[in-house]
Amino acid sequence: MAEDDTSIKVSRQTRERLSRLAAERGTTLKDLVEELAAASLTVAEFAERERRARSVLEEHFGVKVTEAELAASARLRRMIAARETAA
Repeated sequence: MAEDDTSIKVSRQTRERLSRLAAERGTTLKDLVEELAAASLTVAEFAERERRARSVLEEHFGVKVTEAELAASARLRRMIAARETAA
């Protein structure tokens, strides 16, 4: 194991699922977990991405996104996430 590697504890069921997913994608379990972590935004990262997007919309297109529009967008994202979780 490389010096900067570490281990995480998950249930056997989760480990088996991750192993199946990795095998189906032709990758290792380690690489799959790293890919999943890299693809998932933290709250701070998401907020920064949102700030940059709003800035670009306003600067280049003259569109100022309102707080009401942001709230509606957040509700839509929650609905989508709930559907994905239920699937």
